Amino acid sequence: MLEAVNRRPGAAVLAVAGYFLLCIILRVSVSSSLEIDEAEQAFLSQFLALGYGPQPPFYNWLQYGLAELIGPSLATMTILKNGLLFLCCLFYGLAARLVLADRRLPPIAMLGVLTLPPVFLLAQRDLSHTIAALFAVSLFLYGFLRTLKRPSLFSYLLTGVAVGIGLMAKYNFVLVPVAAIVAVLPERELRARILDWRILPAIAIATLIVLPHAYWMLQNFGFASGGTLNEMREREAEGLLLQAFYGVYSLGSAIIGGSLVPLLVFGLVFRGKLRAIWQAESQWSRIVGRMLALCLIAVLLVVLGVAATHVREKWLVLFLVLIPLYLCLKIEAANIDLTDSLRRFFLLVCVIALGALVMVSARAVVRPWFGDYSRLNIPYAAFAEAVAQAEGGQPALILANDKQIAGNLRTQFSRAQVTMPRPSNALPVDMSRRPLLLVWHDDAQPEAPVPDLLRNALSELGVPEAAAAPRHLALPYLYGTGSDRYGFSYIWVAE
Repeated sequence: MLEAVNRRPGAAVLAVAGYFLLCIILRVSVSSSLEIDEAEQAFLSQFLALGYGPQPPFYNWLQYGLAELIGPSLATMTILKNGLLFLCCLFYGLAARLVLADRRLPPIAMLGVLTLPPVFLLAQRDLSHTIAALFAVSLFLYGFLRTLKRPSLFSYLLTGVAVGIGLMAKYNFVLVPVAAIVAVLPERELRARILDWRILPAIAIATLIVLPHAYWMLQNFGFASGGTLNEMREREAEGLLLQAFYGVYSLGSAIIGGSLVPLLVFGLVFRGKLRAIWQAESQWSRIVGRMLALCLIAVLLVVLGVAATHVREKWLVLFLVLIPLYLCLKIEAANIDLTDSLRRFFLLVCVIALGALVMVSARAVVRPWFGDYSRLNIPYAAFAEAVAQAEGGQPALILANDKQIAGNLRTQFSRAQVTMPRPSNALPVDMSRRPLLLVWHDDAQPEAPVPDLLRNALSELGVPEAAAAPRHLALPYLYGTGSDRYGFSYIWVAE
């Protein structure tokens, strides 16, 4: 494989496709239980809406469409996630080919995406909207660079589509096209591309994509913006100076954490030539470098403006993903000897990406050896099978007091509608459907009472107390050892 990639750089695309196929196979094989984001997507994918909460709806729309096409399941969610990551790498490589002359550098840039921790680690644990935004950034880079190199109406429209998708994937994506426009302005011969009349239809198509959700957002602004702002203000600090210190420190830590691995990989592959690479520049390295710097400066201003004290690496990956392309442009400008560089780079990326994938996949099996259980070990499949056998059929409507339970049972009982009795999570389900299944976690204590939310829901549905006797199941954890059990309680209402 190493020799094939070194002789035929295009083979790197097949290697990346194989990697994401392996990601799908391992995730589906290890456990059918869902992580937090997966459970949320399974729950929300029941219906199509203009908005779902503090995140834009693009990923939810894709999940809904795929669930309608092939059914709600872990496989559906895993295929979507890794499919988008593959498309992100593919368009990133195509964008790199537009501005890099040496045919060995675009595959290095593409493989460089896999050195970003949110891609090789966090995405294989539990990410959703960030993945859609990464795809949008790569699509935008391809459309934008193509517009600068070979302008056409198609390239402008493609860029507009990418901007629309990006804004519908993650709100902070807006910094990317703004930074790109500002980064081009100092380049006199390219400035005309920004002032071209064809930018108007690009803006129009982006606006059409965003408009429906924008209308919803205006009606639900507090609901849409509150979650992220609260996360960014996670740490309490007295005084503006102390808040600014915590915010800048957290941002700096996130930048270092998000960029350290790709910088180390490039440094190891091109060691001894770092000074020449650092000093070299070209028109394209200046543009991409300005984009990266402007995005991070904008994030700094946002952090200071909203008094944020907490910044996560995954929030910055939309901007840090520019690093591999920027470094490749600097390498080409320095006229570095690239003999065997692709092979060395590919080997390092394989070690990092496959090593992380094995660790993430093995945690569900290894952690129970030490009495430590994760969400992947909760026996939702065993519970669904036990209920179906005990009650002689599957439910048509499921009520849960927890989104984790709701999402998991959505994949286990694919024909049932699932909801939670909370106004903020209200979905247009048919509450008259029967059989009805109410489920909650009882912490392996059968004497635990029915949660108030579910009890009130039963009362509102007119279910008599005699028909609402809880039943209890204490099931062994997936890959569990010893006598450890996870407790479920449920109520089955046949009519």
